[in-house]
Amino acid sequence: MAGLGLPGGSEAGLQEGAEEAKPAPTQEDEDACSDYGSRDKPGSALGRAVPDGSVLFPDIFRTDHLLFYERFKAYQDYILADCKASEVKEFTAEYLEKVLEPSGWQAVWRTNVFEVLVEVVDVEYSALKAVVQLCEPFLCESQVSTFTLECMQELLELKERRIPLQELWVVYDESGDFDQTALAVEHVRFFYECIWRTWDEEEEDDFDYFVRCVEPRLRLHYDILEHRVPSGLVADYHNYLSQCEELYRKFLNVRNNISSSDSDSEMENVSMVEGLKLYEKVEHLKQKLKLIENPLLRYVFGYQKYSGLQAKGQRPTGIKITHVVSSTVMASLLQSLIRDKLCPESCGEELEIQFHNDPLAAVNACYEGDTVIICPGHYVVDGMFCIADSIEIEGYGLPDDIVIEKQGKGDNFVDCTGANIKISNLKLVQHDAVEGILNVHQGKTTLENCVLQCETTGITVRTSAELLMKNSDLYGAKGAGVEIYPGSTCTLLDNGIHHCKEGILIKNFLDEHFDIPKISMANNMIHNNEGYGVVLVKPTVASDVKDASAEGTTGYAQSTQSSDERAHEEGFREELPECVADELELYKQAEISEGNHEIDTVSQYLLYAGLPEEKRAT
Repeated sequence: MAGLGLPGGSEAGLQEGAEEAKPAPTQEDEDACSDYGSRDKPGSALGRAVPDGSVLFPDIFRTDHLLFYERFKAYQDYILADCKASEVKEFTAEYLEKVLEPSGWQAVWRTNVFEVLVEVVDVEYSALKAVVQLCEPFLCESQVSTFTLECMQELLELKERRIPLQELWVVYDESGDFDQTALAVEHVRFFYECIWRTWDEEEEDDFDYFVRCVEPRLRLHYDILEHRVPSGLVADYHNYLSQCEELYRKFLNVRNNISSSDSDSEMENVSMVEGLKLYEKVEHLKQKLKLIENPLLRYVFGYQKYSGLQAKGQRPTGIKITHVVSSTVMASLLQSLIRDKLCPESCGEELEIQFHNDPLAAVNACYEGDTVIICPGHYVVDGMFCIADSIEIEGYGLPDDIVIEKQGKGDNFVDCTGANIKISNLKLVQHDAVEGILNVHQGKTTLENCVLQCETTGITVRTSAELLMKNSDLYGAKGAGVEIYPGSTCTLLDNGIHHCKEGILIKNFLDEHFDIPKISMANNMIHNNEGYGVVLVKPTVASDVKDASAEGTTGYAQSTQSSDERAHEEGFREELPECVADELELYKQAEISEGNHEIDTVSQYLLYAGLPEEKRAT
């Protein structure tokens, strides 16, 4: 579940949660609307947390570390069930009536400005608010010194002593009597901070709210927590969300002004036009949010955006520097390095040299035309190589002796956007990654005599980019070893690509917008992969097949879709956002073909149109 968007909290969380689950609940537990934190069990089942700050507030229940499984189960089984968006508040109130203590518990009331200790004397379930009073002694911490006891009492009077539940953090109690209360408040807080959107109530209620909105947003939240979504995509999501909320507020203001006006003036007509424009912008942003929230579509269409690095260009002084990377330098190694790489006789000119002990720091210090020489050693880097200038990175020795390993989770390992980049004699090792080991976004990248130990996709050659890969070994990709996009150029010579899900994946599905990828492959050993050695993704319309037959092409068998498959495809397309459905239009007439034509030295060639895995295998 992890790779294609079911979050780490999904399968891992479900399994872990299942192991920690308690025995089947009794009828009394069912009435209490939960199967954990039972009041019948002596002692608290929840942990405690010490509040930050200089004021000695009492400890609070720690509830912010709940597993995906726990939140999923609470919202699906106990709180929301199959309610519609317009019924969310009503269902939540019913849940709170069953589990929330109506009075007698303390909490820390937190806002962006202050924190104060209060005691709950009543709960207004339908409004999702608590009626509170200040505790004695008065405990308050604020960013300004004006919040005295009198000021706080006046503020509470203005609010009629009614505080939103999501602003309360329940004070820890060892008895276990308030475990359910702490969990219920946490579920309300998390829901309105991370799940609920102000426009949800106006969405159509054809499907229950949990399936349509809660589950995908909850999965995305845990995907992000476990670093399974590229950081750029996360930033885009939050940016779209804030834009959408701001535009929706403006739209509501315009709509309310129109509805409150009885005149049919020119000003009202202008407001209606403005309202329509705002509505269209809001809908467009909502479709983008849904695309990212959908765990399948998020990865089917991929995240092709990169950081947009700007090349530094020539160094202001005009000189080119050779960067030498080594954790320690032995005298013998330095002598060999000077003789082979650094002496003026072999280079033809005087060299300026900089020494580094970190390859990432060396690459970041490069300008156009610089060279990085990496001495033997095992280097662990925390970050990614973003290469925007034309530089050369060379290992001094055999690839197995010069290992660069990525530490921790993250996005890509190496991003290339420079006009002419060369990487040679290195071994790159990637673990637990979100994206591939190397991405060529634009320009030309040459990879020679390298070893790439992958984790997800191997090398990706984006549209308009060029890759030359020679005498290299790539293995371990959970996706394709090499993924080639339309409009790109790729030359593969004398490489080994093995133990991946697929060897080479060629994407040629945008004929109307991009040329077919230009690919040359010779003497490559593509073996021991789970699927096919070479896969071509391309829609084939009936007229193309007829033309091929007329020209005497043989070895292709066109398969037809059953009526059930067509109905499933049409039904699936209707459920997609408009922006996604437009892209899927390219696949509308896709068919399956297989053949045995040879591509250079590759003996198997598969032509298919985005079939699911279970059909691909057949």
